[in-house]
Amino acid sequence: MFQQWQRWRAQKRVEPGDGRMLEPFRWWQLPGRALFHLAQTHEDVQSQRYSVDVRHWGNQSSGEVRAQLYCDGRQEAVGRLPVAFPIDGGVIEVAMSGAGIKRCHFVAEGGGERQLTPDPRSSEGRRARFGLNHPAASRLVAATSILVLLVGIGLLAQQIVVPLAEVPPIADRFGRIEPLITLPLWLNASLGVAAAIASTERALRLRYHWLLDAAGN
Repeated sequence: MFQQWQRWRAQKRVEPGDGRMLEPFRWWQLPGRALFHLAQTHEDVQSQRYSVDVRHWGNQSSGEVRAQLYCDGRQEAVGRLPVAFPIDGGVIEVAMSGAGIKRCHFVAEGGGERQLTPDPRSSEGRRARFGLNHPAASRLVAATSILVLLVGIGLLAQQIVVPLAEVPPIADRFGRIEPLITLPLWLNASLGVAAAIASTERALRLRYHWLLDAAGN
């Protein structure tokens, strides 16, 4: 029920497009543009190609990020994220975190879902190709990202718990809690940068966990 309500709210953000043509992906757009595609074949064998274009860096200045839905290369709809675009047979759900796109999936009316295919020229497409060409290295990078974020969560928890333990009622009951690890400022800063990179790497694979990736942003 809650998911249906969320989807209803996301669909309310959809506005009609103006029919403009989809711009090709350029290499200089790598840091701030995500582009995904979905090919749909209907019973009459007619095929449609949907594309979702998100300019997440360019739109940040206005305080919101908007996704554009294209059908066969022409803009059909736009919407502020998170958004759910109705199409034949279901909806395309698009959402992002502070690190990048966290969801771009087609959800069928019957309940099944699948991720859209990233454009091969985009950052997400290049990360997917790296995973196909170098699966062992890709798994190592993914595991390293998780490890870095787990370390960040541990340090964040320590930064929260230690000051709370200074509150008199808590200190009287449990005693003073000493930090397990004290890091120099430069190492703290380095771990912060590493956590941001790890969250970005996971966003390129459309991986998101509320605890892991929220702590990395």
